[in-house]
Amino acid sequence: MKYRNVGNSGLKISEIGLGSWLTYGTAAEQEAAHACIAKAVELGINFFDTANAYNRGEGEKAMGAALKPYRRESYVLSTKVYFPMDSGPNDRGLSRKHIMEQCEASLKRLGTDYIDIYFCHRYDHNTPLEETLRALDDLQAQGKILYAAVSEWSAAQLTDAYGIGKRLNLRPLIANQPIYNMFERYIEHEVLPVSSQMGIGQIVFSPLAQGILTGKYKPGQPVPTGSRGADASVNHVISSYMNDAVLNCVQELDKLAKDQGINLSQLALAWILREPGISAALIGATKPAQIEENVKAVEVTLQPEICDEIERILKQVEGFEPLR
Repeated sequence: MKYRNVGNSGLKISEIGLGSWLTYGTAAEQEAAHACIAKAVELGINFFDTANAYNRGEGEKAMGAALKPYRRESYVLSTKVYFPMDSGPNDRGLSRKHIMEQCEASLKRLGTDYIDIYFCHRYDHNTPLEETLRALDDLQAQGKILYAAVSEWSAAQLTDAYGIGKRLNLRPLIANQPIYNMFERYIEHEVLPVSSQMGIGQIVFSPLAQGILTGKYKPGQPVPTGSRGADASVNHVISSYMNDAVLNCVQELDKLAKDQGINLSQLALAWILREPGISAALIGATKPAQIEENVKAVEVTLQPEICDEIERILKQVEGFEPLR
């Protein structure tokens, strides 16, 4: 495993992190969570990400239980706040009240005394940004969170937060967690360059485009039974990828990967990690073998001509925008 600093902070995380979005939480999945986290630790992954909103807290409980056997100082744990946790008017957003209450609730569900990275899951247009940033700073002063971060914030929102933090002498945000993969590259235009100037690292999710970039979905063929794409009515995002133009492009990428002696998921992850502004790529897994396969990407260095060929292939679907 290889490790990178998160932005300009001194915190080091594995280039591949393990997330729990829609993966862990039910009783049936707890065993898988234990197995996957055990394999991740064995392979050198030290970064584990969840959120209070994942299965209404069940994702945090599952993650906390699976990490319990390991020395707390040995791993970096992150969770998030923003999305509704109940039906009340203050049970959502980034108000001081909601942040403080949800941090306490997350600590209990995770079974820990502190959270390493606490993410604002989205931007809250209904709460003054200064209120949100002061609350995060107070949690850091209390030692309940070590670092503050955000998810899917625009370049303008990051810039505003940076300016307020400087003016009020607050501890800086260290990371943004956006979606980023070969088909969703919006952060390259403004978010990456602005974040680089402000010392904010990107911890990206959906690096394999909901599994599309594993090559399991073939043009003109039925969706594999039991796969994430098997029920498009539940997952409308993946359904938007299910067109022949995208899937033909994926087949070309798959052939390119095999020509390099690697598989497609390793090519896709190595392509993300080529970017110095990326601190880590978050994968999801239901089987330890998936983690073993994906971590090999950290050993892959893509030569310029391979990156050029990837760009040529991706131009075939230029303008394609998956549903969000």
